[in-house]
Amino acid sequence: EGPEGAFLSSRVQDLDSIVRSSDSDLPVVNIKGDVLFSSWKGIFSSDGGYFSQPPRIFSFNGKNILTDIAWSQKYVWHGSYPTGERAVELYCDAWESAGQAKLGLASSLLSGRLLGQESFSCNHSFAVLCVEASSSSRRRRRDTEDDELTVDQYYQLLTDLTTD
Repeated sequence: EGPEGAFLSSRVQDLDSIVRSSDSDLPVVNIKGDVLFSSWKGIFSSDGGYFSQPPRIFSFNGKNILTDIAWSQKYVWHGSYPTGERAVELYCDAWESAGQAKLGLASSLLSGRLLGQESFSCNHSFAVLCVEASSSSRRRRRDTEDDELTVDQYYQLLTDLTTD
């Protein structure tokens, strides 16, 4: 298993460097094994992290945030330019501000791009994606609903990931 963290730029790290360079050619998959991007470094091409198909992004309760009405705003914070470089003036004061005076970059998941360049005041409640870098062979593409994790399996996986 690899390092885990938020898909956010920070004071000390650009978004594109969250995953080790040795793992940057690996596919990016969601918790259910669906391929979201063919590689980590491919997210940071000039197209702003274009999804080739509508993504399935899951919250910690196992629901798809694009179809779950609890997630009324289908935006994710990131605070980076399309190249993965942190946008120093647009990442909510290093994610320490929730006020209206500071701004952060976010992207609508409905736009088909992960790194859309929309700026919002930091008081918005948008999603923050979690990232785990792993070259483990146990991660695989799942093609059918029968292969999806149950809620209990999902919580167990999250517990396992956070206690390693």
